[in-house]
Amino acid sequence: MYLEKDYQKKLISIGEAAQQVQSGDVVATGLAIGACSMDMYDAVLDRHEELRDVKIFDTVQVRPGKIYDPDFMRNLDGHINFMPGFAIATPRKMGSSKLADFYPVKATDLHDKVASKTDIYIAMVTPPNQFGYVNLGLTNFYTMEAIRQGKETGKLRIAIGEVNDQMPVVFGNNWMHVSEFDYFVENSTQIPNFGRGEPTERDKTIAQYVLELINDGDTIQMGIGGIPEAVVAGLTGKHDLGVLTEMFPGGLPDLVEKEIVTNARKPFHKGVTIATFGMGDQSMYDYICENPACELHPASYTNNPVFVAQHPNMVALNMALMVDYSGQIASEGLQHNQISGTGGQLDFAIGAFWSKGGKGITLINAARNLSNGSLSSAIVPELPLGTPVTVPRTYADYVISEYGIASLRYKTRRERANELISIAHPDLRGELKASLKKNFYPQWA
Repeated sequence: MYLEKDYQKKLISIGEAAQQVQSGDVVATGLAIGACSMDMYDAVLDRHEELRDVKIFDTVQVRPGKIYDPDFMRNLDGHINFMPGFAIATPRKMGSSKLADFYPVKATDLHDKVASKTDIYIAMVTPPNQFGYVNLGLTNFYTMEAIRQGKETGKLRIAIGEVNDQMPVVFGNNWMHVSEFDYFVENSTQIPNFGRGEPTERDKTIAQYVLELINDGDTIQMGIGGIPEAVVAGLTGKHDLGVLTEMFPGGLPDLVEKEIVTNARKPFHKGVTIATFGMGDQSMYDYICENPACELHPASYTNNPVFVAQHPNMVALNMALMVDYSGQIASEGLQHNQISGTGGQLDFAIGAFWSKGGKGITLINAARNLSNGSLSSAIVPELPLGTPVTVPRTYADYVISEYGIASLRYKTRRERANELISIAHPDLRGELKASLKKNFYPQWA
C-alpha cells in the first residue's frame, strides 16, 4: 500500500543528491529528455575538487550545459570525466577533443551495459500518482531495466528520481513504483521542444525514392530529421501503416488524423503506436500525453530484432555517413572521431532483414562539399581507417541517395559496388569506377 509519507521521507535537495556521489562512482542518467536537469549535473560538477575518478554517463544530450564544454571539462580531468553512449551535436566537441571516453552500446543492450557499471542512477520522472507510481514520461529506453537490474545485482547503490511536474505522462510499460527509488528531488523545469525540420530539396528527392518502397499496411520505423519529415509529408495516399519505432515520428498526430497510420495490420499492439522515447514539439507532447494509442516500452522490447522481425513488411529507415563497396554501413563516426552512436540502427536493420517482406533502408547524401570546394563521396571503396561499422554488410539491404536506389541484399561484392556507384554523385562516378577496377577487379574492364 502506498502512503504519501513514504514519498515525503525520500525527498532531498539537489545539493543533497549531489552529495551522494563518491570518488570512483559511475553516475548514469536517462536518454534525451529522460536525463536529469542541468541543475543536477552542475551540482555534481561543483564537487569536482573533492572527487576523484567519477564518470558521468548519458546518451542523446538535449540540454546544453558545461559538462559538454571541453574548456571547462579539461580542468576536471581525473576528477570527473564524461562517458557518453551516444553523442549528438551538443557534446560532439568533447569527443573531438578526446576528453570523452565513448562507451560502445546499442539500444537492446544499453540497460545491461549501464547496469553493469552504474553506482548512482538519476532519472527524470513525473510526480507520483495516487497509487505510488511515477511515470518515466518521454524516455523509457534503458532507465527502468538499468535501475532494476542494478538493484538486483547489487551494483547500483542509489536510484534518484528527479520529479518534474512538467513531464507528460505516457502510457505503456512506463511506470515505476516509489519504492524502487532511494531518493527524490523535486525540480520543475521546462521540457525541451524541437521544431519540425524543414526538408531541403535533396531531402525531398531522397524521400521520393523511399516512398516507392513503402506500401499500404507496412510497419515503419524512422527517426528525426529532414528526410523523415519529407517522407512523412509524402505519405498522403498510403493506408493502414503501422508504427514500431525507437522514437515517436514527427507528424504522428497528422498521420493518425488522416488515417494513414492506423496500426490495424500489426500482429502486436493493434491500434497502438509503439516507441521507447519521444522528442518533438509541444503538439507532439500534447498528443502522446495520456493517449492510449501511444505507448512507451523499454528498448530491449521495442528494438528486439526477434520482435521486430515478427512484424511482416517491416520498413526501417536510418541515416548513414558512408557505405563502402561491400555494403558496410558507417553511421556513427569517421576514423576515430565519434559523431553519434549505434543506437537502434543495427537492431532494426536485423529485424527488418528477417521480417517477411521487410526492408532495411539506409539513407545517405551522395557527397558533401569540403572547405576547399572539392566533393567527398559517401560511397567509398573502403572505409577510412578506424571508422566503426554500424551495420555489417551481411545485413545491408537498400541504400538510397538523391540519385536513386541501390539494392544490395542479393548482390555479390562487385555487383554491390556497381549498384552503389550508380547512386553516387555523378562527378565522382568515374573516379569510383576506376578505383573498383584497379583495386578490386583489374581483370574486368
